[in-house]
Amino acid sequence: MATRRALLLIADIGGYTEYMQAHRSILGHAEAATTRMLGKVVDAARDFDLIEIEGDAAFLSREVDGLDGRATLAAITDAAVAMHRAFHVQRRLVELNMCPCESCTQTTDLKLKFVAHVGEVATQTIKRRRKLIGVDVIFVHRLLKNPVPVPEYVLVSEDLYQGAGAAAPDRPMQEISQDLEGIGSVRTYFVEVDDIAGPLAPVPDPSWPQRLGGTLGMVGRGLPYMLRRRRPREAASAH
Repeated sequence: MATRRALLLIADIGGYTEYMQAHRSILGHAEAATTRMLGKVVDAARDFDLIEIEGDAAFLSREVDGLDGRATLAAITDAAVAMHRAFHVQRRLVELNMCPCESCTQTTDLKLKFVAHVGEVATQTIKRRRKLIGVDVIFVHRLLKNPVPVPEYVLVSEDLYQGAGAAAPDRPMQEISQDLEGIGSVRTYFVEVDDIAGPLAPVPDPSWPQRLGGTLGMVGRGLPYMLRRRRPREAASAH
């Protein structure tokens, strides 16, 4: 099976499980809200391909042929900033729609974090669905279970960080060690999203028609769950 080198990125919603558990009685709107947020996150990652939505996370990839280490690290941090802004803008718009339920009005604790790695992957197609496979795919998913002490961060593997060479000091990151199941002890590097993105600009209050449209959209998205025609996503595993 042919392999290629790829940049692997996972955007993961922090606080998802607690949010879903807290709003079981209005689960349709909780699921609809996080679906809207993840959709905007994926849209913001313009230079990456969506591989899969994994519960509360989006797994994305980008080929790195012809890109140097400086470009790959910049691609990760630039994508993270854009996705982070898109997530929080949409989260705020969910809060400002006209639905008074707690699923819509209490999204403040939802955060967005990122893990990234560069490595060799192969493509597998099952029933027309394309999946990436390989040790490095497992590696990047294992990075989700880490001791990073802040809620919103970009965590990258040593291969990705050291490959950036002279670019790394321009994007200061803190070193942290962690044990990955089945892999062992590794060194990784993280930075708070706010340190590379700056404070998020206030989201302008939507107009009355926008609020009405957002409300109708939430009702429409929530109906399949309320009618039990769809089941909520499960939180992403670490493979």
